[in-house]
Amino acid sequence: MKLNLPDKLYYSIGEVAKAFDVNTSLIRYWEQEFPIIKPKKNKKGNRYFTPSDIENLKIIFHLVKEKGYTLDGARVALTTNTKISETITIIDRLEFIKAELLKLKNSLND
Repeated sequence: MKLNLPDKLYYSIGEVAKAFDVNTSLIRYWEQEFPIIKPKKNKKGNRYFTPSDIENLKIIFHLVKEKGYTLDGARVALTTNTKISETITIIDRLEFIKAELLKLKNSLND
């Protein structure tokens, strides 16, 4: 899953929700359900997510939205399977390669 986020130290909840194409309420809900997501909050209570939070959200998104895990199942998978982040990285690389090959195929057809 390729996210369109600029390289920054902190991302607002709106930026994160837009990148994942979900509502901000879902991000807040996942924050409550998964202890690995710990955004920084300012005095007003605005959430600011770090790149490591984004990586954790990627894993949760993959498990819940793409693989169809329940929240309990995703929580268990996160605690028991240590290679999930490596799997997500490999999937991202393969999707990138697929996109590049499709571009090459389309340019050859033209």
